[in-house]
Amino acid sequence: MIPFSPPHLSERAIEEVVATLRSGWITTGPRTKLLEQKLADYVGAPKVLCLNSATAGLEIMLRWFGVGPGDEVIVPAYTYSATANVVEHCGATVVFADVREADFNIQVSCVEKLITERTKVIMPVDFAGWPCDYDALQALLERPDIRERFKPETAVQQQLGRILLLSDAAHSVGARYKGRRTGTLADATVFSFHAVKNLTTAEGGAVVLNLPAPFDNQAIYTYLAMATLHGQNKDALAKTQKGNWRYDILEPGYKCNMTDIMAAIGLVELERYESEIMPRRRDIVKRYDAFFRTTAWAELPISEAGDSYSCFHLYPLRIYGISEAQRDEIIRRIFEQDVSVNVHFIPVPMMSFYRSKGYDIANYPMTYYNYSREISLPVFEDLHPELQDQVIQAVSNAVISVLQQA
Repeated sequence: MIPFSPPHLSERAIEEVVATLRSGWITTGPRTKLLEQKLADYVGAPKVLCLNSATAGLEIMLRWFGVGPGDEVIVPAYTYSATANVVEHCGATVVFADVREADFNIQVSCVEKLITERTKVIMPVDFAGWPCDYDALQALLERPDIRERFKPETAVQQQLGRILLLSDAAHSVGARYKGRRTGTLADATVFSFHAVKNLTTAEGGAVVLNLPAPFDNQAIYTYLAMATLHGQNKDALAKTQKGNWRYDILEPGYKCNMTDIMAAIGLVELERYESEIMPRRRDIVKRYDAFFRTTAWAELPISEAGDSYSCFHLYPLRIYGISEAQRDEIIRRIFEQDVSVNVHFIPVPMMSFYRSKGYDIANYPMTYYNYSREISLPVFEDLHPELQDQVIQAVSNAVISVLQQA
């Protein structure tokens, strides 16, 4: 069975984890802090805070901005549930926006229609590693009529003076939008380092701070580090310094810190990200493109355009003219040929919890249209050409057999 997305960890990463285990320091410590600095340098942003998940990063940024009951947060209907769940955790209302057919990303024109006086945050998602249209989103939020609609309720909201742009970039570490890397395209950006992501720490995530003046990103980093470690004013590393044992709890915080074991993996993977990981994934994507472009039934994903390019996280292939049931049958037939594929994603409004709250996928027609025809193909470092040929043949066999029965 060809797997869908197994992790690939270099021998150097394994050696670095072993060195961490032998170092006497395995929780948040020097390696985590070094990874934060190297990520900030890589992205070109002022500060980065590493955490135990991207989900924690999204939620802590909503809470930092004062999002709570009565507020609304606009998110794409086509995303993983975590994007919406964190809004629910804060007691706010999720407002789903439809997406664009071409790239699965949030429709700015739809966002504009959904903004009300209760809107506090817009949370776009870089689907499959392809960045959203951040210039259009920023321009929308800076429009005088949209700024006037914003009703700040906290000092932080008053200081920003507009809706917060919080990027869910779980898929898009290393992607570029008009020559700029993700992490520098929004007020704050959250990356995921989950096991299936391009850049992994096994689990984990990071908040990239890029707030405009007069915000002090260093001060915000210091606050978030405290808030994600029980509200404690010193981390474990600081408390080991001579005579520095006494600490205080400044607020009832959360427990979201990254460990040095996780950071050890990330440090090695980041070092080889541009030279090895992304080029390998790009080669796989372009090889898929070369074959499926020759068919009449395949709609290819966007991965490069001008000076914007994906980080090649997923290969979301769509099949023209099929139903959701036919898509599911195609997937079944692909698996019968010992090839694993996936679907990204079942839209959040289709999930039981969100349906019970009154959300209806019929209100997001492009989201459903893309979902009903989408099959994610394997993209991983060890997918060598002969294995990829098996994937291509299995997909082609399955699609043709189903279309012939239609």
